Amino acid sequence: QVQLVESGGGLVQTGDSLRLSCAASGFTFSIYDMNWYRQAPGKERELVATIGSLGSTNYADSVKGRFTISRDNAANTLYLQMNSLKAEDTAVYYCNLIKFGRTYSGKGTLVTVSS
Repeated sequence: QVQLVESGGGLVQTGDSLRLSCAASGFTFSIYDMNWYRQAPGKERELVATIGSLGSTNYADSVKGRFTISRDNAANTLYLQMNSLKAEDTAVYYCNLIKFGRTYSGKGTLVTVSS
């Protein structure tokens, strides 16, 4: 079955960097678009970045120029490189897949940015 396991979150300070990873299994990773979402306390889940199966990318305006989504199809792993972190980036980050109309997400990894 589809499994998505996020890792790499933690407590950092404003301006720091983090790289999140999402280990994927149970499906043919290379042929699916993959997404990173985040949910801040008291807010709705927000789409952060998307990467297509051929590597095209899209970002939320709030992270454009600071975050980079990438994928390693050989390792079945999705990444999110986050630079110049701000307090408003504090959230639980989830990787996400839509397969045959069904949405799959991992349990998330918490990123806390202290100002």
